[in-house]
Amino acid sequence: MYSIGGGVLMVCPAESVSAEEVEGLANGIVAWQRSWRRRGAVNLVFRDSAFADDVAKTNLTAILQQQGLGNVKSV
Repeated sequence: MYSIGGGVLMVCPAESVSAEEVEGLANGIVAWQRSWRRRGAVNLVFRDSAFADDVAKTNLTAILQQQGLGNVKSV
């Protein structure tokens, strides 16, 4: 995690994210963001090849977007 100006960049370099881990990972990120109470943009970057399948990646993105964390990218 890096602070960039008024925002935050969170990078998840995990090599494997299973479909079963997605909800827990997303909820942990949301809880961290709420407890940190930092203002500014939160940018999240995940390794595209880490996801078990496109459904896992889509589910993680959807959960985060529903909680107001819409700037999610995978590379």
